[in-house]
Amino acid sequence: MTDSAPVVFPIPERAAELLMLVGAQPRLRAHLELVHDVAVRLLDGIGAHWPQVVLDRAGLLFGAATHDLGKVRHPEELTGPGHAHEEAGYRLLLELGVPERDARYARTHASWMLPGISLEELMVSLADKVWKNSRRPDLEDLVVARLAEACGREPWEVFLPLDDLLGALGADADRRLAHQSAFGLTGRTGA
Repeated sequence: MTDSAPVVFPIPERAAELLMLVGAQPRLRAHLELVHDVAVRLLDGIGAHWPQVVLDRAGLLFGAATHDLGKVRHPEELTGPGHAHEEAGYRLLLELGVPERDARYARTHASWMLPGISLEELMVSLADKVWKNSRRPDLEDLVVARLAEACGREPWEVFLPLDDLLGALGADADRRLAHQSAFGLTGRTGA
């Protein structure tokens, strides 16, 4: 842990247990904790602006805390590009007894253009980008459209507050990236 480590919301206990069970690498665990933290803050901001939007908060936060679990089977994707971890993570979570509704985030977090994707899945995708201040207009446009529909607003009425929220969340990205980099690529979590 670094001296300037960000204070993060703890991941769900069930997710923490699974990370230990599969021997998640320290850097992977740090990444999942950071994305989960951004997801918590994103949900809190959405709730403050649009309280009428109903989301499966527990499922979404579990998804944020486990979305990259497949990287235990594809460790080369911890530092390089690749999508093999997505299906592998989905399958691994199912093997571990996780219901499909919660395992799906591992499969969909990088595939936000899939038909039928839920707002919760879009939120995990968004948190997985914003934690490092990566802005994806195509993803953000989908989120704006879905939020506008869910709260009965025009997209432009949703865009500006969401853009401000994402900007504020992204402002701490350098510290989060430095924190993640302080963890090793191998070994068991907690070792």
